[in-house]
Amino acid sequence: MTLKESVLTTKAPAPMPFFSQAIKCNGMVYCSGSIGMEPTSMKLVEGGVADRTKQALTNLSEVLKAAGSGIENVVKVNIFLTNMENFAAMNKVYDTFFSKEPKPCRTCVAVHQLPLGTDVEIELTAHL
Repeated sequence: MTLKESVLTTKAPAPMPFFSQAIKCNGMVYCSGSIGMEPTSMKLVEGGVADRTKQALTNLSEVLKAAGSGIENVVKVNIFLTNMENFAAMNKVYDTFFSKEPKPCRTCVAVHQLPLGTDVEIELTAHL
């Protein structure tokens, strides 16, 4: 039987009671979606989509560290934007986190609405 283990760190926003920040299973780390929320204030960072993309990826980096992995081990990223006009600004920040080859597989889609009215949410999967 495969065991799964929940991942929790105070260096990223606390999850809602019905999901985990991440799950470790079979040598992989599956991270829940992260928005540009500052972990101590639990408020969205001010500014634009670039600021919230940076915070979301910083939060996910901390979750990966708590799992015993790291951003360099990411294999798949899913990005949700409320406006595709933000694609270039998000990509500019994204590239600072994923500058080494091979870059992760990625999907980016436009959605109608995201939690707390944010403009970007990112989820990812990494290996240990």
